[in-house]
Parts: sequence; structure tokens; C-alpha cells
Amino acid sequence: MGRKMRRRVKGSPFRLAATPGVQPNRSLFSFSSAPGLPTLRILNVLETITRSAEFLARKGVDSPRLQVELMLAQVLQLPRLKLYLNFDRTLEAGQLDQLRTMVKRRGDREPLQHILGTSCFCGLEFAVNPSVLIPRPETETLAQRAGEHLKRLAQHGEGKRFPVADLGTGSGCLAVTIAAESPQADVTAIDVSAEALAVARANIDRHQLAGRVKIVQSDLFRSVPPERFDLVVSNPPYIPTNVLAELQPEVRDHDPRAALDGGADGLNFYRRLAAESPAYMGTDATLMAEFGDDQENAVTTIFREAGWREDRIVADLSSKPRIIVARCPVT
Repeated sequence: MGRKMRRRVKGSPFRLAATPGVQPNRSLFSFSSAPGLPTLRILNVLETITRSAEFLARKGVDSPRLQVELMLAQVLQLPRLKLYLNFDRTLEAGQLDQLRTMVKRRGDREPLQHILGTSCFCGLEFAVNPSVLIPRPETETLAQRAGEHLKRLAQHGEGKRFPVADLGTGSGCLAVTIAAESPQADVTAIDVSAEALAVARANIDRHQLAGRVKIVQSDLFRSVPPERFDLVVSNPPYIPTNVLAELQPEVRDHDPRAALDGGADGLNFYRRLAAESPAYMGTDATLMAEFGDDQENAVTTIFREAGWREDRIVADLSSKPRIIVARCPVT
């Protein structure tokens, strides 16, 4: 075994001091089963959490204990808080092996959501994988504002249906949340990526909204059948190309680049949104789009110069400017 592999064994979260008389399968607790490893003892829940969290902390992972608990809860098929009632429970060999693999992946900075296969957004659970952007807490503000807007529309249009477009739907988290919270909305989830739309379709089915959320593969509106939407929402790519390399490994190496790269200045998609959306929107329709840090003035200028009306900026839960809300220009 080479030096690189020996270093991995030394860093394993499951390598423990010897316990006399106990001879478990060594391969369950380390990344190698080479001769000469010490005798190991079986782990209980608390020991597993503690040592795995220490391992992740050494790897630079934020909130390591919480992340271990979420992984272990999935392995044991328990709510996370119930782990605290089971600290003395001994893990079975297969459970330890499964958790070891998950912890190593997280230590390699693979996103927790990819390891678990799901992400929470606005209180709903969504399937995610490397084909889609992992839903961010900041985007929940966009979903909330869209729901409030549709509620106001419904108050003045009893019984009316309101068509909504979600441009760059990715996992479908915005489209599904809007449809779930706004029964009067019919949502078109649009994305250029067939792989992303497969994830969106699974999430639409998961939440039983296939009758009210339809999928269209399109580069923005280019392949969308003619329709006048009352509301357009979007969380487009907005990271400047030269900044991508500086992102955290979980984002830089695992989120799809197409969902991140907004061009040289990060603003390519806002120019397209401002120019291309009006042809698909009603006279009094509204567009809501998320943008990145320090992009408020540039995004506002793009929409104003394109003739959009009554634009305003909405802050996210961290009080940072995050969303532009604008009314469609008169065409």
C-alpha cells in the first residue's frame, strides 16, 4: 500500500483504539483492510457522530456535527432529533459501512444534498443531483414574493387562472412551490437542459402537481409556445466567469456550470430577460428575478434602459438586495 493510501487510513473517522477481545471486520471502519491495523471496537451512535464530525471539521466542512447527524438519520431511517434518544444504540456493520462512504464523500466536499439526494426549499423536499443547482435559502424570498403577488391578483380576478413562467427552472423548486402555494396559478417550467428537466419532472410528480406544472425545454422563451404570462420568475446564472474558480468546492465542482456562469460581468441573462420577455407577457404582467451580490445597480439599469416600468428591489432574509421586480414595458 502506497503512502497516499496510508494517509487516508490515518484520517478515517472510524479508526479507534483497540478493545480487548473484540474482532470486528476491520474494513467497516477504515478505508483499507491492510494487515497491521489495530483491533477495533463496534461504534454506537454518539461515538459515530463525534468521530465523524471531528473528521469533517478537519476537512474544513461547516457545521460538521449537524451534517453527520443528517447523514446518520438517513442511514438509520430516523428523524434527526431521535438520534439523541438513541446515543447508546450500536450500529450494524452495514450501517457503518454506508455512513463511512457518505462521510468520506462529504469530506471530499461533495454537497450534502447530493449525498442525501434531496434538498429542502420553502418547507418542501426536492430531489437534486449534479444536473441541477441546489436550491438556496435566498431564493425562498423570490418564491414568497411570487406567491404574494399571485394572491393579490386572485383578489381582483375571482375564478381566473394566472399563467406563470419559471425561466431556468432547474430542480423545479420555484415552479412547484408557486403552484403548491397558489392554486390559481398554472406554471410553465422552462429549462434548456433535458437532464435538469428530468429532475424537475420528478419533483412535480413527487408533489402531485403534474396537472398544473408543465415542462418545456427551451433556451429562455425561444421554444415556448405563444402565450401571455401574468408573471415571469427566474433565478438565472449570475456569477461572473472569472469568479467561478473562487467559489466553494461544493459549488464550483458540483453545481452545473451552466446554472452559475453569467458571462464576463455576470449580467448576460438579465439583458436577455429584459429584451426577450415582453413578447410573452401581458401588458400589466410582472417579472421577478434574483441577482447576485453587488449587482443591484447594474440590473436595475438594464431593465430601465429596456423600458420596464415601476422597478423595485427586494432584500432577502439577510437584508441584502436580491430580487428585481418590474412591470412589463408597453409593447
